[in-house]
Amino acid sequence: MSTDKLTVLLVGAGGREHAIAWRLSLSTKVNHIFVAPGNGGTALGNKVTNVAIGVSDFAQLTDFAVKNNVNLVIPGPEQPIVEGIQEAFKKVGIPCFGPSQKAALMEGSKTFSKDFMKKHNIPTAAYENFTDYEKAKAYVESVNHQVVLKASGLAAGKGVLMPTTKEEALAGLKSIMVDKEFGSAGDEVVVEEYLEGEELSVLAFSDGYTVVPLPPAQDHKRALDGDLGPNTGGMGCYCPTPLGTKELVAQVKRTILQPTIDGMRRDGFPMVGMLFTGLMLTASGPKVLEYNVRFGDPETEVVLPLLSDETDLAEIMLACCEGRLDAVSITVKQAFAATVIMASGGYPGSYPKNLPITIPSEQALPQDVSVFHAGTSLNSDNVLVTSGGRVLAVSAVASTLRGAVDRAYEGVKSIHFDQMYFRNDIAHRAFKHAEQKPEAGITYASAGVDIDAGNLLVQKIKPLVKSTKRVGADSDIGGFGGLFDLKAAGFVDPILVSATDGIGTKLKIAQDCNINDTVGIDLVAMNVNDLVVQGAEPLFFLDYFACGKLDVEVGKDFVAGVVEGCLQSGCALVGGETAEMPGLYAIGDYDGAGFTVGAVERHKILPRMQDMKPNDVILGLASSGVHSNGFSLVRKIVESQPGLTYFTPCPWDSTKTLGEALLTPTRIYVKQLLPVLEQDLVKGMAHITGGGFLDNIPRVMPEHLGVSIDAASYPFPPIFKWLKQAGQLTPYEMSRTFNCGIGMILVVDPSKVDQVTQLLEQANEKVFVMGKVMAKADLAGKEVDVYNTEAW
Repeated sequence: MSTDKLTVLLVGAGGREHAIAWRLSLSTKVNHIFVAPGNGGTALGNKVTNVAIGVSDFAQLTDFAVKNNVNLVIPGPEQPIVEGIQEAFKKVGIPCFGPSQKAALMEGSKTFSKDFMKKHNIPTAAYENFTDYEKAKAYVESVNHQVVLKASGLAAGKGVLMPTTKEEALAGLKSIMVDKEFGSAGDEVVVEEYLEGEELSVLAFSDGYTVVPLPPAQDHKRALDGDLGPNTGGMGCYCPTPLGTKELVAQVKRTILQPTIDGMRRDGFPMVGMLFTGLMLTASGPKVLEYNVRFGDPETEVVLPLLSDETDLAEIMLACCEGRLDAVSITVKQAFAATVIMASGGYPGSYPKNLPITIPSEQALPQDVSVFHAGTSLNSDNVLVTSGGRVLAVSAVASTLRGAVDRAYEGVKSIHFDQMYFRNDIAHRAFKHAEQKPEAGITYASAGVDIDAGNLLVQKIKPLVKSTKRVGADSDIGGFGGLFDLKAAGFVDPILVSATDGIGTKLKIAQDCNINDTVGIDLVAMNVNDLVVQGAEPLFFLDYFACGKLDVEVGKDFVAGVVEGCLQSGCALVGGETAEMPGLYAIGDYDGAGFTVGAVERHKILPRMQDMKPNDVILGLASSGVHSNGFSLVRKIVESQPGLTYFTPCPWDSTKTLGEALLTPTRIYVKQLLPVLEQDLVKGMAHITGGGFLDNIPRVMPEHLGVSIDAASYPFPPIFKWLKQAGQLTPYEMSRTFNCGIGMILVVDPSKVDQVTQLLEQANEKVFVMGKVMAKADLAGKEVDVYNTEAW
C-alpha cells in the first residue's frame, strides 16, 4: 500500500454511506472523504465533505475525482454499481472498491444469479425464471409447494413477495408482471420454492480470490413488531446472531462464499468489493436467498462498529482492489452490536419530509452508541431535517446482545422528530432462541454432533436405498443390520466372498469441487470389481460415511452415488453408518468406505491358477479414466501446472472443467462379466487398481508364469497422455501407478477368446487383445513385461 494518504470518494446518500464514512474517518491512512451526494450526517462528519453530484452522474463524478486527486472510490448503493461505475473509474485510472458491471448482474438480475448458482452447485431454492406472464401463472398453479416471487431486476430491496396461499401468489404475480408494481424490474420474474428456516446475512470482503466473511447478522424487514406489516428496506439488525456459530460460518464459507468467488472469477467477472449473501438456514443446511454486490443496509451500520480498533477499513478496501486481501489482517471485537432504524410515519408508503430532528451531541449519547444518518439533510437554515423514509440508524455495541439492544434503545429514546416510529423488538428471535435453550446440561449437539441432521439424512436416502432392492435382499435402512437370503437368490453350494475399500484422495477433488455423487459410484466400483474377479456375483453393500460436521445435502449426494453404483452392479444397499466426528475431521471434510459381500458356486471360484499355461491370451477392458487410484500423484501434477485449477477447462477435453473430468467415476464391470463367468470361460481376472499393471496382474498368476503386454494394443487415453507429459512420468511409473486406460484384465484360453469377445461385445464392451501368458524364464524373471511403451 502506498505511504501516501488516501483521498476517498464515497458515492451514496444513506445510512450505509454514513457508517462507511465514519469508519474510514478513523483510519490514519485516510486524508479526506468526499461523499456524493451525502446526507445531513456526512455533512457534519470529521474529515468528511459532501459533494452535490448524483450517484449515477459518472461524468461529473470522474471529473471531480481527477481534479481532487481521489485515489479510492467506494460506491455504496446498487444502482451505480449495476450501471458500470467501476468501468467509469477504471478508464481514469482510479481504483474502485466495487465489482464490474458484469459481476453486478449477481444482484441486478436474479435470474442470472440463480442460473449461476445452479452451474456452480451452490445450494439454493428450486426455481424457474419467466418473462411470459401466462407461463409463470401456469407454473404457479401447477406446483404444490409455497412459492416466493422475485422481480428479477433492481427494486430498491422491495421486489420480493412472499404469498402464503395460491390465490395470493397469483395476485402477486399479476401485480409484478402485468400491473408493473416494481416497474421494469418485473419484466422477468423468478418463482422459487419457499424455504423454511431462519434468515441471516453475511457480508464478506473479496479481492476475486480470497474471501473474508464478517460475523453474520440478522435483519428485520417487516415494518412492525412481531415481523408484521409491509416489507421495508430493513427496520433493524443485530450481529452476530446466536445461529452464526464458528462451524456454521466455516460451512458457509466452504460451500457458498468461496465457490461463489471462485465461480465468478472462472466465469470471467471476478468479485472485487463487498459480497452480501442472504441465507436461509434450512433443515438441510444453509441455502442462498440472494446476492448483493455491495454493503447491505442496515447490516453495514451493525457490522462496522464491531471491527476491532486494529482493523483499518481503508487498508482492507485498497487491498481488495489490488488483489492482496490475504495479506491484510481483519479482526472483530468479541462483542455484540444492535441497530434500530428510526423511520418517518407512513414509511414504507408516503411520509412527510423536512421535519426538524433533535439529536444529542456525540458526548451526550449513551456509551458506545453511534447515530448514522440515512434520510436526513440540512435545510437552508442549516437545521437537520428528515428527507427520507428511514431517517436514522442507531447502533450500539456491548459485551452481550441484551446489553447492545438495550443501549441502542437508550439512544433511540434520546432522539426526537415528529411522527417518528421504530420497532421495539429488534433481536426478538435471538432472545426467543435463548429462552428455549435448556437451563443446564451439556448436549450432544453442543459437542458438535447433530442427531436430528443424521435422522433427516436417513429420511432423505430411504427412497434411494429402496430402489436397489433385489431378490434375496432386505434393502430398507434404519434398523440394526441388513439381511440376505442366499437360497432365494438361487445359490446351491455357495462360497461367500467379501471385499472392503475406500475412495482415496480423489475425495479431496470432490470436496473442492462440491461434486459429491460420483465418488459414491467409485466406492461401490472399487469393491464390486474386487468381488467379480474372484468369480463372485455381488449381493449386497454397506457404506460408511464419516465427517467433521454433517451436511445433509452432501451426505445425500454421496449416498445417491452409492445407490447408482449398486444399481449398476446389481447389488442391494442393505445398510450403512454415518459418523459425525468433530475434532477428528475438519469441517467440510468427509471420508467414505464400503464393504460388500458376494457369492460364487464352489466349483467356479477364480483364479484357476492350476489351469493357466503359456500362450493363454490376455484380454483388456477399457477404463473410464484414472478410476480411484493414483490421485495423490494426480493432485501433485495438477498443482505443478501454473494457473491450472480444478475449475479451469480440462486440458484434454475443453467441454468440461478439469475437476469434472477427473471425477469421472470408476467403471463397474459386473453385469457384462457375469455371463462370461456363468459359462466358465475365463481362468482369471485382475482388477487394475493401485499398483497398475505391475502389481495387480501377478496377484492372479501362478508362481512360474508371467504376462507380456503390448502397450500399443489399445488406444492410450488422452488423460494419461496429459498426466505422463505434465508430470514427466516414465513408462515404468505410469504402469505401476495408473490403470493406463485398462480397468480389467482377463486370462483366457486361446480357444475361448472368440466366445468371450462375442459375449462382451453383446454387452457393448470393447475387447482388446493385449498379450499373452509366458513362462517367467522367457520374461527374464519378470512377472509383467510391458513393451512398446513408446505408444504411450
